[in-house]
Amino acid sequence: MFDYLIVGAGFAGCVLAERLASVENKKVLLLDKRNHIGGNAYDYFDEAGILIHKYGPHIFHTNSKEVFNYLSKFTEWRNYQHKVLASVDGQEVPIPINLTTINTLYGLNLSSADLEDFFASKAENIAQVKTSEDVVVKAVGRELYEKFFKGYTRKQWDLDPSELDASVTARVPTRTNKDDRYFTDTYQAMPLYGYTKMFEKMLNHPNIKIMLNTDYHEITNEISYQNMIFTGPVDEYFDYCYGKLPYRSLEFKFETLDQQRFQQTGTVNYPNDYAFTRITEFKYLTGQQHQKTSLVYEYPQAEGDPYYPIPRPENAALYKKYQALADQSKTYFVGRLATYKYYNMDQVVAQALATFKKIQSANSTQPVNNGTINNSY
Repeated sequence: MFDYLIVGAGFAGCVLAERLASVENKKVLLLDKRNHIGGNAYDYFDEAGILIHKYGPHIFHTNSKEVFNYLSKFTEWRNYQHKVLASVDGQEVPIPINLTTINTLYGLNLSSADLEDFFASKAENIAQVKTSEDVVVKAVGRELYEKFFKGYTRKQWDLDPSELDASVTARVPTRTNKDDRYFTDTYQAMPLYGYTKMFEKMLNHPNIKIMLNTDYHEITNEISYQNMIFTGPVDEYFDYCYGKLPYRSLEFKFETLDQQRFQQTGTVNYPNDYAFTRITEFKYLTGQQHQKTSLVYEYPQAEGDPYYPIPRPENAALYKKYQALADQSKTYFVGRLATYKYYNMDQVVAQALATFKKIQSANSTQPVNNGTINNSY
């Protein structure tokens, strides 16, 4: 008899398995359809001996001391501040758009104060910001929107930015200084030995049993357990009774080159050229020393593993129907797929830790809150 059956061995499932096993002394069975733990953050050494991320680049960053300290129990860290260039008009310039971006692109020598005026002169007055297009055009104008955002967004989502929720492009700010870091979070680091090693340490507990290559439908009637935590697609759990929730997927194409470096920085975006959205070179992320280098090209697509919930009002309305069923269920739903939210890794960890506290409170029969994530993470 297991106290908890946890479906999905990504961040959410691994955090909850570890907490329940080590703090509450519960017996946990952790399942995953795939042949590995770690979910989309799984990394491994390729044939050349280079550490790569199987499901595209995963760069850890957070403002949450609680999340960072928790993960630090299972890994040492390598300080790493991710930088991204965008290939625009035959030049590679920093993204998010900053002072260097504009000066390089237009051959100018603006100061930060000048750049504020430059953006103001380009910006369009939009009374009510509703879409991803509105966010960018109101901030920096239509020309920069078309150079940096329109094409990338169309490739990523197969939708025009005018058809997408404002949250999509709001994730990428603009800056008036020369800060060329992609993220500005307090904690920016990569697990020193990789994510998989971190997950292995997290799950190294006698109370945790792991079954891979396993669909939970096949074993729920064969295994005795008291509680379920589900981190897979919420619509799948309810047999798609209201229809499928829409996702965008990705195809990854890996390449190893017989040279030490391929590009100037970890990731280069291609908003306007080619079918892929970006190229990432893993050695920047991992700090590994190697005579060769491995890259991944990302091709967005409609079919395949669910990666990105598509942020449109009709999809949010469909999810609310499933959420109502989930709220009535005794199962705990945690993670990006189970809550149909585009969470970063640290947000999933925060949500899992909040869910653990909710479970603790429920077990002690005290009143609890709804365990929703604090959006400040």
